[in-house]
Amino acid sequence: MKREKYLDSSASRIIRSKKLFYLKSIFKNPDCIFVVRIFFMNDNSKISAVIITFNEQEHIGACIRSLQGVVDEVLVVDSHSTDGTVSISEALGAKVISVKWQGYAETKNVGNQNAINNIILSIDADEELSEELCASILAQKALGFRIEYVYKFNRLNNYCGQWIKYAGWYPDTKVRIFHKLNAKWEGEVHEELVYTNTVTQKHLTGDLLHYSIKDKEDHIARIHKYNKLARKYPNRMIGYLSAISTFVKLYIIKLGFLDGKLGYQLCLISAKAKVWR
Repeated sequence: MKREKYLDSSASRIIRSKKLFYLKSIFKNPDCIFVVRIFFMNDNSKISAVIITFNEQEHIGACIRSLQGVVDEVLVVDSHSTDGTVSISEALGAKVISVKWQGYAETKNVGNQNAINNIILSIDADEELSEELCASILAQKALGFRIEYVYKFNRLNNYCGQWIKYAGWYPDTKVRIFHKLNAKWEGEVHEELVYTNTVTQKHLTGDLLHYSIKDKEDHIARIHKYNKLARKYPNRMIGYLSAISTFVKLYIIKLGFLDGKLGYQLCLISAKAKVWR
């Protein structure tokens, strides 16, 4: 009867007894400190990854797989994709919500609001966590995240199949982990985090891998897309001067020539973007 009564006890009682056991074990074995931490993990030790999508079937699978084992929830905020984005996401265990596109910042904010955890890892569909970055996030997760801290890491961009290390494209450091009660996204073209209270930035090692531009045509198409949202120059002369300045800065000062032929192409198109704007 005692055995049956034990088996019928509530899950919470079992968890409490486990906690007590591991607390007592601390005094016998310091290694148990880590185990106790696992049982006492609070909301600031769990992460929700938020991804906004529209027709991202080419990238979303790799993105979600890189998050598995690191985050506690993957939330895909989809703006009515017409390809396989939703089905791929759901097959990989992600939660998907469908919303009307409200711009980059506001759509991301909708995701943050719908996440079940306070700690947000904001990641784009064409990005993946490197193995080193996964390890760094897990190490910080074991310690717990703090509301007055935000966590940043380097982003390594892939341009036409090549990882770009110069031309101002690396380290391309980004803040991507934060407490949702202390931060929100603002801005239309290049959205940024705005904080309610003062924060301290902590750098985590490892790269966020960004498969940004697949070919020359893709690069030009993206520039025309962003230029529609950007503020126009008052006259073409300013555009030409800005183009010259941009090329000199990226190709010479930022050592874009060290990225070879693709480095030259990247810098040239980035400069032409100023004229097209």
